[in-house]
Amino acid sequence: MSRRRIGFWYRFAAVICKPPLVVLLKRDWRGMENIPAEGGFITAVNHNSHIDPFAYAHFQYNTGRVPRFLAKSGLFKKGFVGAAMRGTGQIPVYRESTDALSAFRAAIDAVNRGECVAFYPEGTLTRDPDGWPMTAKTGAARVALQTRCPVIPVAQWGCNELLPPYAKKPHLLPRKTHRVLAGPPVDLSRFYGREMTADLLKEATEVIMAAVTAQLEQIRGEKAPETPYDPRRERIEQRRRTQAQAGRAGQRPEPTVRSAPPSKTAQTTQEEGLGT
Repeated sequence: MSRRRIGFWYRFAAVICKPPLVVLLKRDWRGMENIPAEGGFITAVNHNSHIDPFAYAHFQYNTGRVPRFLAKSGLFKKGFVGAAMRGTGQIPVYRESTDALSAFRAAIDAVNRGECVAFYPEGTLTRDPDGWPMTAKTGAARVALQTRCPVIPVAQWGCNELLPPYAKKPHLLPRKTHRVLAGPPVDLSRFYGREMTADLLKEATEVIMAAVTAQLEQIRGEKAPETPYDPRRERIEQRRRTQAQAGRAGQRPEPTVRSAPPSKTAQTTQEEGLGT
């Protein structure tokens, strides 16, 4: 896909979205030269505010290579939103797919057509108390290894100061700066040609997220924690603390209700972060 092929719907969305972004946010954008001019590729981006997808899309729109985000298939079905999602070439994710590879087929096809697919590998807003990237899902790594396309690590900071994670009201003043740094492609060549096991995908994902985190360290001018925040580990620790407190208080902790294990498809979908 050339830099010139943006299309009517993306230009229309830009006309609507760019003015408020320009008013609300100053810009410090670096690394645009690392966005490939031709061919399919992936960007792996950290996520720390509900508005950073719009601000990040603004950054990449200005490079001439518009991002295609993965989104729930239901958003494509009705009304103006559905028309805009289809028109801008966003990628529907069908959660009912029978296996992980089929679920990501649209993303793989988009890359093979020469487009950019933007992934938020964390799958949701970071829960790290200091806003650093947390442990990530493996979907971006799967698509990258399947297509062997470039993976561009991108870090952003500033939207979280305008609208902090899970906050309901923005902090409009003083005017915040949206800082973006796109790095050179992540070297995943050592993973090529190997069986795509869960361990391999996890290792490749860690390499991608280490590159994203390194970009964010440059933006923030400080060092990230040695170990990324892991929501699953935190839930386990919280449960242990609750049980310990109940024990010290002479109470019997409530028994854990075990639900039926998820199907293999559902478990894989959850691990790989569909719709991120």
